[in-house]
Amino acid sequence: MVAAGAGRLARQAGAASAASPGGGKPPRPSVVLILTDDQGWGDIRSHGNDKIDTPVLDKLAADGARFDRFFVSPLCAPTRASLLTGRHFTRTGVSGVCGGAEVMAAEEVTVAQLLKHAGYATGCFGKWHNGECWPYHPNARGFEEFYGFCGGHWDNYFDTTLERNGKPEKMTGYITDVITDEAIRFIEANRDRPFFCYVPYNAPHDPMQVPQRYRDKYAARKLDAKTAAVYAMVENVDDNVGRLLKKLDELKLADNTMVIFITDNGANGDRFNGGMAGAKGSNMEGGCRVPCFIRWPKGIKPGTQVAQIAAHTDILPTLAELCGANEPRTLPLDGKSLVPLLTGAAAEWPDRMIFERGAVRTQRWRFQTGGRGGLYDMPADGGQKTNVARDHPDVVKRLDEAYRQWQAAVTRDAARGTRGITVGHKERPFAYLNAHRARCKGVTPTVKWTSAWLAKWSAGGSLAEWQIEAVAPGQYIVELLCAVPADAVGAKFRVEAGGASAEAALSRAHYGDPLAGRKYPNARPEMDWLAVPLGTLALPKGGTTLRVTAVEVPGKQGIDAKGVLLTRKD
Repeated sequence: MVAAGAGRLARQAGAASAASPGGGKPPRPSVVLILTDDQGWGDIRSHGNDKIDTPVLDKLAADGARFDRFFVSPLCAPTRASLLTGRHFTRTGVSGVCGGAEVMAAEEVTVAQLLKHAGYATGCFGKWHNGECWPYHPNARGFEEFYGFCGGHWDNYFDTTLERNGKPEKMTGYITDVITDEAIRFIEANRDRPFFCYVPYNAPHDPMQVPQRYRDKYAARKLDAKTAAVYAMVENVDDNVGRLLKKLDELKLADNTMVIFITDNGANGDRFNGGMAGAKGSNMEGGCRVPCFIRWPKGIKPGTQVAQIAAHTDILPTLAELCGANEPRTLPLDGKSLVPLLTGAAAEWPDRMIFERGAVRTQRWRFQTGGRGGLYDMPADGGQKTNVARDHPDVVKRLDEAYRQWQAAVTRDAARGTRGITVGHKERPFAYLNAHRARCKGVTPTVKWTSAWLAKWSAGGSLAEWQIEAVAPGQYIVELLCAVPADAVGAKFRVEAGGASAEAALSRAHYGDPLAGRKYPNARPEMDWLAVPLGTLALPKGGTTLRVTAVEVPGKQGIDAKGVLLTRKD
């Protein structure tokens, strides 16, 4: 069941069962939860930005509830972990955005697991960024369907390769359009039952790729190149949100579907943001305050304005209450149900503290540690220009003590849970060991991002190794995902793990044009990977190191490798 604390807070706020604007209790709503990537609070026209066009999002806000001050974490994987679990990201084991730091502990219970247990169809379409292997993959976290990518970054948005339920699949078109196509297909397929459709778009995160007609429009407005591209990507998102809403109308589902729109952190650059200090990566107001619009015609009156502070951790308890999702039991929640604020039942709403790593907020105050630390009176000083800590020592003491207690608690929780690379699961016998999770010698990933690969792998003892844990003993097929230039045919690689080893030669060339996407602005290299069997290893149950070593590599160019595909045979 959802933690008792969340329900108690809701009752204290005068929460009752959600009532429709016309009276009576509406049936359980379906839910479309939309999350964009790196779109700041100011990247919305109705927030005062006359350089961007977002008519669909503006109308979405007007047709339901608009939150004045809604907060997330300043980076994407942490926000996603909190949004999915109702808990601060540090408690979930997430501490960063790549190299394993983005992986959410297996013990966490997600909103998708709650809703699936309550009878909802569940689907995730877009960027996951909370783990790749089972049991961290979306399909293991309550989502019956997944289409998109599991990492935090993708290099190409046109005609790229995404995945469907763990398997690679080539797509044609622009990524935001294709993700929307898949979400629409899911909604159509589940029109006769309640559904939870999570759409975490990867726009407007870089690379700055967008269909040319959008790019031309904003270039004509004399904006700098990055801002023009971001606004173009946001308008494309706006159009795609319009497609989702249109489909709900066509299927006569709109009245009892709750549509939630949020972004995952502050703006990814210096552009209009309502005068707030900070941007993506900063715990200042501009790094954490984002748009939040919620439309639900059967339960929320149009034009509802929510002045009280709220956060990403509040979404799970809100949906749990509205959707009757009380099992399985979650871990203790940091969020509270927003139902009273959404339905007008909040006769009283006690002031609260919302914590972020390095900061704590109340309705009036923001107290920060480090850097530009201090105390800020946010209603009077939204740009955080004046530190008023000396004028309010009692407030500083109270908030500092609360922050220290909170930090100690989440730090203790962070040590709990498992987040390693586990292999051999019955539910998913194959696992990808990708370059960004490898420890390397003599070969280096192209970048730190989750779309990295090991470039120009030559011999001389160069190797890559992964710490894995086999959940069951057995025979495991090891395949190297690689690109082999013609002069490197015959290269030999050895794989070792658990006291067993195997060796194989790469017998044929396979090296596509890594710049195949260059016809699109800002396209980045994208390889086509060949799965070459290196052998079969008998692995014991438990932890071990899987090492791949280049024994012999002819030619000058070397081997490019995405990583290893490990599949349990029995």
